[in-house]
Amino acid sequence: MADIQLGCYTIKSHGAKVARLHMYDWIILILLAVIDGLLNIIEPFHRFVGKDMMTDLRYPLKGNTVPFWAVPLIGIVLPCVVFGGIYFKKKNFYDLHHGILGILYSVLITAVITDAIKDGVGRPRPDFFWRCFPDGKDVYDNVTTGVLCHGEKSVIKEGHKSFPSGHSSWSFAGLGFLAWYLTGKIAVFDRKGHIAKLCIMVLPLLTASLVAVSRVDDYWHHWQDVFAGAIIGLTVSSFCYLQFFPYPYDTDALWPHAYTLQLAEARASGIAANSFSVRPSEIETVNIPEGQGHGGIGLRDTSPILDNMEAGRRYQN
Repeated sequence: MADIQLGCYTIKSHGAKVARLHMYDWIILILLAVIDGLLNIIEPFHRFVGKDMMTDLRYPLKGNTVPFWAVPLIGIVLPCVVFGGIYFKKKNFYDLHHGILGILYSVLITAVITDAIKDGVGRPRPDFFWRCFPDGKDVYDNVTTGVLCHGEKSVIKEGHKSFPSGHSSWSFAGLGFLAWYLTGKIAVFDRKGHIAKLCIMVLPLLTASLVAVSRVDDYWHHWQDVFAGAIIGLTVSSFCYLQFFPYPYDTDALWPHAYTLQLAEARASGIAANSFSVRPSEIETVNIPEGQGHGGIGLRDTSPILDNMEAGRRYQN
């Protein structure tokens, strides 16, 4: 009985229904993943790199402080753990589903935008010299003074993907969405002045910022790359969150739009179903002038439901 209780929407009671309603959204999500995979396979634009440009591209070739595999864990898995924890406490499948779907869209749309720009711009990374000349012996064209790389092709290919930063955009897309989500859940903007709530909301953004800064420290990106990546991720995450959830300062900010609408429909249908069986009609005495009836008392049904229905019909006419 708990699964069908008003306002309680679990995976068991509403999982299949919500999945059917958003079937096309999940299909498009898969297509986005395929498109991003193709963008990572194709060869990026090889921007001209001349001898006089190497001064800013001779930073050491280092490893990643934040590995590539850690970014999905930070930007997707961690927020989903938060969504799952709230679901097990509140039993609201709409919130769980829309949280997961929203953050996946945020990350994948950001990934497609980021990788498309990477391939189109082809900006060399700060460590491009050592990617191009791993032995330190630089060779240039005698006419154009362009580089004649003799390094490993896959390393050189990756060296033309500096702008914008994928680590930065992915982190801000996932953790930016989480920051929006937490802002609504803990009512940061409830005008009660609890600054601790604001600190909780800032934590995901601080984590994303540290990931972005690590890319500059590792000499994999210029500062403009991580700044642009952060802007892309934050912008996309904001649009994706507001597609599913109200503004954090809204009175209904706690739950997604779909849940609020479903709850309103359930209440409306419950009132309509029980209006005649639960609420009896009231009897009102009405004085009737003599000569217009048999005696001086008549009966009138004054059920509020019927009165409202009658008033609605008169309004439509």
